[in-house]
Amino acid sequence: MDWFTSHLDDVWRLLVIHAYLAGLPLVLGLLVALPFGWLARRFSWAYPPLIIGTGLLYTLPSLAVFILLPGILHTRILDPVNVLVAMTVYTVALLVRTVADGLGAIPEDVRLAANAMGYRPVRRLLGVELPLAVPVISAGLRVAAVSNVSIVSVAAIIGVEQLGSLFTDGFNRAFFAPIVTGILACGVLALLFDVIIVVVTRLLTPWTRARAA
Repeated sequence: MDWFTSHLDDVWRLLVIHAYLAGLPLVLGLLVALPFGWLARRFSWAYPPLIIGTGLLYTLPSLAVFILLPGILHTRILDPVNVLVAMTVYTVALLVRTVADGLGAIPEDVRLAANAMGYRPVRRLLGVELPLAVPVISAGLRVAAVSNVSIVSVAAIIGVEQLGSLFTDGFNRAFFAPIVTGILACGVLALLFDVIIVVVTRLLTPWTRARAA
């Protein structure tokens, strides 16, 4: 506790950086996954290659990706852009199947009713299908949020500052206080992301609250 209170400013700074590196890719990954998920659901022939292909991206070792990306993107090894790109890729890998399955779970009679009301495909997607798929997409996003918080910490091995830096610092000095602090801070951050996603989901799906009442 003494170490934590004396290093509170440093822990807060690393927490903010970690939140940025894990949170922004959630938004970017979702924006990329939405059209891919729609394509996978809209065209049956596209489902296997898109789902399998994006799923394989998640099997890429994070440390290897962090090391290789500077050569691909022509950035510096410590540039946060490398981490943002890598985490966006991992988020897309998790969410494409979620988006496709969420859209696929919508009853066909709902689509037919929307068509009968004059909804064009794009308007039907944005006004009917996506809102109804929000709970399923939200569940996948919550998993991706926890995954991102965990994977980002690996970037500390190559020197990118965030909460993972507490792990490497504690390991190098055989000192457990920063390690425990880093673990607890990552847990708090993952919980915060989860709460935010749940709240936004409830705001976007008011009919679920009305039905529960």
